Amino acid sequence: MRNKIYVVGMGPGKEEMMTGEALSVLEQADVIIGYTVYLKLLGERFQEKELLSTPMRQETERCQLAFKEAEKGKKVAFICSGDAGIYGMASLMYKIGKEYPEIELTVIPGITAASSGAAVLGAPLNHDFCVISLSDLLTPWEKIEKRLIAAAQGDFAMAIYNPASHKRKDYLQRACDILLCYLEEERACGYVENIGREGTKAVTCTLKELRDREVNMFTTVFIGNAESEIRKDKLITKRGYQIERDINICGNNGRKKII
Repeated sequence: MRNKIYVVGMGPGKEEMMTGEALSVLEQADVIIGYTVYLKLLGERFQEKELLSTPMRQETERCQLAFKEAEKGKKVAFICSGDAGIYGMASLMYKIGKEYPEIELTVIPGITAASSGAAVLGAPLNHDFCVISLSDLLTPWEKIEKRLIAAAQGDFAMAIYNPASHKRKDYLQRACDILLCYLEEERACGYVENIGREGTKAVTCTLKELRDREVNMFTTVFIGNAESEIRKDKLITKRGYQIERDINICGNNGRKKII
């Protein structure tokens, strides 16, 4: 692991929801670097490791810290929630890594919120789907709006990341207003809060109802496609399989197979 940084996706944070590869890398690391909240989520198992962090909005400094520690010959694990390559730090690490050609990067995949949240809701992403973030910190809202429209016109199921924050309380409402121009009010939807953490909460609803729901930055929203439906508080998107079944035909002693 020396002269090498492992960029580790830690999933929601619970140990049982990390991959075996991720746990192995963290066990071998001399130093674990990450956002303060993510380090706390690691729990007691890794508290004897050297833990280094930077506050929110200091992502670049955090990445540079990882390379500087690797230059010292330390075994470095750089952690991200979910998957490091899905709205994570992997791309920034590769960008900054151009300045450190002697340091090798390896990305360790993790369970992203689209997957873990979908599992809680049932099967909302069981056909073609897209993932869209409503955060306009790094992406202009005009581009986010175009992506929402394209997803609706293409009838994609959607996983919506970053639907709200303290400064963006109405962003989910704005997104729903855009989608309602193209989708029916009764479109099956759902959302999951605190996925894989204490206080996990799952809710199913229609798109019209979703518009007026209050969510937070720890929520992932799911929009079904035209074939999606709600069954007993689960959001199910059909894959397209046809199930054969046998029925008795009145007046016929035999049985006829229908689809």
